[in-house]
Amino acid sequence: MGRKRHKPEEIVAKLRQVDVLTSQGQSVAEAVRSIGVTEVTYYRWRQEYGGLKSNQAKRLKELEAENARLRKAVSDLTLEKLILKEAASGNW
Repeated sequence: MGRKRHKPEEIVAKLRQVDVLTSQGQSVAEAVRSIGVTEVTYYRWRQEYGGLKSNQAKRLKELEAENARLRKAVSDLTLEKLILKEAASGNW
């Protein structure tokens, strides 16, 4: 069985659905089963997306992707700088 990647908007909607079901008297385990994820996934999602709205969750994911891209760019540039500094000093 393949894994499904949930979009941030879907995650926030499912978290709200669990909140509604638990307020109606269902246990957390039953509510989580009804949305089709494991309890571990539910608690991980709740920790990451707890009080966010769907547009905020989407923006969070966009910012995380941009942050990763920028970190990679900085590390590449730092490596190039070190190589050039070593070559300029004549250590090779």
